[in-house]
Amino acid sequence: MQTTNNILMIRPVRFSFNEQTADSNSFQNSEEKNNDVQQKAVDEFDHMVDLLDENGITVFVVEDTIEPHKPDSIFPNNWVSFHGNSIVALYPMQAENRRTERRADIIESLSQKFQLHDIFDLTAYEKENKFLEGTGSMVLDRDDKICYACISNRTNKELLEEFCKKFGYKLVSFNAFDNTGIRIYHTNVVMCVGEKFMVVCMESISNECERTAIKNSTKKVVIEITLQQLHHFAGNMLEVKSKTGEHILVMSDQAFSSLLPNQINELSKFVRILPVPLYTIESNGGGSARCMMAEIFLPEK
Repeated sequence: MQTTNNILMIRPVRFSFNEQTADSNSFQNSEEKNNDVQQKAVDEFDHMVDLLDENGITVFVVEDTIEPHKPDSIFPNNWVSFHGNSIVALYPMQAENRRTERRADIIESLSQKFQLHDIFDLTAYEKENKFLEGTGSMVLDRDDKICYACISNRTNKELLEEFCKKFGYKLVSFNAFDNTGIRIYHTNVVMCVGEKFMVVCMESISNECERTAIKNSTKKVVIEITLQQLHHFAGNMLEVKSKTGEHILVMSDQAFSSLLPNQINELSKFVRILPVPLYTIESNGGGSARCMMAEIFLPEK
């Protein structure tokens, strides 16, 4: 299945601007880092959880721990993914202070409700300075078994191939750059794959062959966004499914406000759009709505 009703989210206790990730994440804004970000972030987080719950999405909320300090714990999809074949994947992270986000107690807690038969652990590659940051680095078309990935310091092609071999995906890799020519750090700010559509910023991909490969890889409706919209996190969306089976596209207010009427109309053919205010989290963390949700595809017991 491409979409799930079950989402893991980590409630922050010491959210802050992460100096260790800022060099590779041009979406972080250092001018915002001293403005009482923890309280503002937790308010945004709690409001997002409430909205998801009101719209029939099952959210498993886990409180972060105070020590060690984990400024980006609010983005769990970078260290873990949960798959329909009862496998949990653990990923190697570039920033040292993000590696402590991996928590065995969270996996143990979820194993009480879901079937968990194996753990696919790539974290040893951190010693070789090779990184693959989960469904930040990879955008998965689970229906057609395609793994989309833009190559960066945080997304190693060798590890992509190892993941694809393990889970049976075909790799479509490419290079993407922001409006200043800097390599984009994560694929999930470039594109989103839903059940019947794909949102992608082709403007960020300068190589025509790579753009063509993406278009030719899918039969889904391709909705293009601009680089300006990408910088408003319009690529960082996630389609989820409610308890009643309604398909909902979760994105930030900033992302929604950047969309044109024709883009909204096109998306609305497939999903109901749910915008969420995440301005503090976006400006300090350099990630948005999709990054905050780790999808759980494990079968229930």
